Amino acid sequence: MQRLFLTGGSGMVGQNIQAHKSAKDWEILAPTSVELDLTDQKAVCAYIKMHKPEVVVHAAGRVGGIQANIANPVGFLDSNNVIGRNVIMGAWTEGVQNLINLGSTCMYPAAAPNPLSEDMILTGPLEATNEGYALAKIMAMRLCNYINREDPKARYKTLIPCNLFGPYDKFDPKYSHLLPAIIHKVHQAKTEGALNVEIWGNGKARREFMYAPDLADAVLRAAADIETCPELINIGLGHDFTINEYYSEVADVIEWEGKFVHDLTRPVGMNQKLCDTLRATEWGWSAPTSLRVGIEETYKFYCERYGK
Repeated sequence: MQRLFLTGGSGMVGQNIQAHKSAKDWEILAPTSVELDLTDQKAVCAYIKMHKPEVVVHAAGRVGGIQANIANPVGFLDSNNVIGRNVIMGAWTEGVQNLINLGSTCMYPAAAPNPLSEDMILTGPLEATNEGYALAKIMAMRLCNYINREDPKARYKTLIPCNLFGPYDKFDPKYSHLLPAIIHKVHQAKTEGALNVEIWGNGKARREFMYAPDLADAVLRAAADIETCPELINIGLGHDFTINEYYSEVADVIEWEGKFVHDLTRPVGMNQKLCDTLRATEWGWSAPTSLRVGIEETYKFYCERYGK
């Protein structure tokens, strides 16, 4: 059984990787931030030297919403840059040949046309609201590229997931992404007997949300078959849905029969942000879970944890 060192093991992605059926094929080391401070370069190198993993999966990072990114761009750039450098360089200097780095679609230029293909990165200015975070992710990607170029034995790959939802997600609308927030709102409406649920804008903007265990599936597939995995690859659905469609599907799963009310004074953000999945398709991977099943399973998790 090969050893896999997973950073960010307590986050949504990390927990779904550890819960995936293929995780049993690995000895997964997922230290908490108390057990290993990823901002401490010497500590990271010492940990890797001691445990000698065959594969490193870098899923850790400082994340937050638009307001947090705007308020503290220094922290988002510096923290993620330091963590990414320490993990990637620590793995390389300690002789780890295989590494999977998780990027973000915020790495794409703000004005890039949809669908977003991997060769569009670094072809234009980034979205200003999360530029610091995006630059740190681009830095980590480029570091992996350079290591591959300099070291013929290295297989350092970057996977770029689309928006995610699923078990271990955050459901509080103050902190959550769109789909988990919808689940919370509609569940509360049903519980409280509310007749209406508000949607910001006209609901026609399109979003691509993938079930988080499907990303775990792709990560563990890459770990097991890293030689054939492309150096840079989008992991997404390749299709999207309108915000209205997400609300409708959640309401159907939860069996809430009220009405949606659109507040046209509210901001809606970008009209579309869709990943091109041609490389993933050529690699032989596609997301196995439908939107309906993903919402059903996520709602089960929500009810078990929060939905009393």
